[in-house]
Amino acid sequence: MKIVKSLILSAALALGAATARADEKPHTIPAPIQDEMIHQGPESIVLAGGCFWGVQGVFQHVKGVTRAVSGYAGGVAATAHYDLTSRGDTGHAESVRVTFDPTKTSLGRILQIYFAVAHDPTELNRQGPDYGTQYRSAIFPSDEGQASIARAYITQLDQAHAFHAPIVTTIEPGKTFYPAEAYHQDFLALNPDYPYIVINDLPKIAALRRLYPGSYRDRPVLVGIVAR
Repeated sequence: MKIVKSLILSAALALGAATARADEKPHTIPAPIQDEMIHQGPESIVLAGGCFWGVQGVFQHVKGVTRAVSGYAGGVAATAHYDLTSRGDTGHAESVRVTFDPTKTSLGRILQIYFAVAHDPTELNRQGPDYGTQYRSAIFPSDEGQASIARAYITQLDQAHAFHAPIVTTIEPGKTFYPAEAYHQDFLALNPDYPYIVINDLPKIAALRRLYPGSYRDRPVLVGIVAR
């Protein structure tokens, strides 16, 4: 397997990342006041919040999620590749397309977990040891209904001072999602002992189980091979 995260970088920046996040550990936050009506049929939303390994790993453990695929959103097809996106100048963000069953979990709960557990929404163009616009906090809604709920929730959380600083998450509609290379899929589940995962991402899984036990499932839903 091609490994693209540097072990040396992860170890060197781990202490600094932990210090930066010391004031914003995962914690419970209010549920959205505005949410969707329960409806039939699958629904998808694309979420970006740092390295897609951890975001994918979190949502693979959420009840009602039927698929979580790592990929890129915000740029064009020609640059939707890891080596190009890593430069930070393609417009892409490492993202995860979360598909869920609205009869088993709501968009509001997906967003609540996204803000509370999957990443720190107050960090601008960085998460933990990763820096650059490709690691920005962003929501790529499927439609205006999703965008409206996301905007309202950000306003609600800011007004409630749910975090120590304002939320910097952007809402970026009308962007195409491109699945990432196969070796990025299911990375957390397949590499639980990888140092980057141990330091940065396994604590998120533990936080999901602790903070939202009703939404946690022990066995993750895996992607398998994703065609490019």
